[in-house]
Amino acid sequence: QVQLVESGGGLVQGGGSLRLSCAASGRTFSSYCMAWFRQAPGKEREFVARIRWTGGSTYYADSVKGRFTISRDNAKNTVYLQMNSLIAEDTAVYFCAAGPRCSTLVSDVNYWGQGTPVTVSA
Repeated sequence: QVQLVESGGGLVQGGGSLRLSCAASGRTFSSYCMAWFRQAPGKEREFVARIRWTGGSTYYADSVKGRFTISRDNAKNTVYLQMNSLIAEDTAVYFCAAGPRCSTLVSDVNYWGQGTPVTVSA
């Protein structure tokens, strides 16, 4: 059974930092893309960042480029999202995602985590 378990969300002041973690289990993800999406209240789920498990190439949404960094630890089967210079607009539930296609589309995701909330106070 595939599981993606996020952790690390919370409340942070504007300008602060948080690091999200996503522990993956239940299958081999070496051919997969791992990604982070987020969903703010009343809005659609949107792409944030992705990383190829093999090779480590990354891609970011324009809204987070230069502030967020996605990385992975193969030995721990864990993906991270380092979020710096947080702003109120980053407030959302953040979801870990995995799929065989590297894209920005919700429809290309095969597996989702349960989500971890991030709240940035102004």
